[in-house]
Amino acid sequence: MTHQTRTRATFAPPIPEARRWLDGVTFPEDRPLINLSQAAPVDPPPLPLRRAMAEAMENPDTHLYGPVLGNDSLRAALAENWANHYGAPVAPEQTAITQGCNQAFAATLAALTTEGDEVILPLPWYFNHKMWLDMSGVTAVPLATGSDLIPTAEDAAKLITSKTRAIALVSPNNPGGTEYPEATLRAFYDLAKSHGIRLILDETYRDFHSRAGAPHDLLQSPDWDKTLIQLYSFSKAYRLTGHRVGAIITDPALLREMEKFQDTVAICAPQMGQFAAEWGLRNLDPWVAEQRAEVLARRAAVEAHFPPLAAKGWRLLGLGAYFAYIEHPFAEPASTLAPKIVREAGVLLLPGSMFFPKGNDTGERHFRVAFANADKDGIKAMCTRLAALDWPLAAPKTSK
Repeated sequence: MTHQTRTRATFAPPIPEARRWLDGVTFPEDRPLINLSQAAPVDPPPLPLRRAMAEAMENPDTHLYGPVLGNDSLRAALAENWANHYGAPVAPEQTAITQGCNQAFAATLAALTTEGDEVILPLPWYFNHKMWLDMSGVTAVPLATGSDLIPTAEDAAKLITSKTRAIALVSPNNPGGTEYPEATLRAFYDLAKSHGIRLILDETYRDFHSRAGAPHDLLQSPDWDKTLIQLYSFSKAYRLTGHRVGAIITDPALLREMEKFQDTVAICAPQMGQFAAEWGLRNLDPWVAEQRAEVLARRAAVEAHFPPLAAKGWRLLGLGAYFAYIEHPFAEPASTLAPKIVREAGVLLLPGSMFFPKGNDTGERHFRVAFANADKDGIKAMCTRLAALDWPLAAPKTSK
């Protein structure tokens, strides 16, 4: 008899599952696979950063443990960058460096929750957030969103109980692509503060926001760090996915609690990743601006090439950062269609069911498109291939 464990409390990782749909499938040379499943850069870091990293290999400190909450010089550079971006003072003591942004979330939850607690997550949710809550014995309380995929603080307020410890938002959103309006983020901050809980704001895709400058003014609030916890990833901006370096910005006292988690899990973030992140912060602003412009151009390409899909009954629900979130018109569920689309259209997408609780069929109408690694021609080809699918349609929606 198999006993319940922490890992058996949750589901299998979606990305490896989706990759298995490629097994045994061949793609003609003139119609290669368009892989839109994962939101991670596949290109290496820019050449100047790679050269700086090569030089760092000769520094003996690169191969040693560092401070548990991150190297002092990187924390100082991050605090300076954060203060400049958000127009408010940020101290190095309010920052910590983690082994990727997923670990930043895990460390945060370890410091905030215990078994039986609750955290509110808007739907569709980022599946790794749900997985960590499952493995921590913490209940993920789903917060429904409308057709615009934007949650409301009014709806969240109805879900708060004596067990609620935090509300976790991702903006720009993964998987929805939606950029939460400044007023929405302010409303959630005020709600969290009034209830004495934390607002976790994952800003992994901050650097690709369509709005120039700060997406919110929350750091200008008095004692913001007693309510707000910001998470960040250097992986997307500097293409450092394999070097695993993320960050947390919040109350120094809470960071000292997270230090206990960090010390027992990773001891410290990788030194090479930390060196690269600091070098990037100090030298790569113009290059990051170019990458942002390219991602925004790909976003525009999705909009430009979507009309043939719309004519076939598809709907574009969310678009931003690395993602488009789309509704399909077919009778079969997305979880069945996704492997079929690989075989018949040569396109790999994640079904929306991977971002919803079991038993909630809303996601079966949806797909997440991670377009950051597709150029404009690839985006056009994706839209053309999907528009050509001729499968039985779902019954028309009827009003009650």
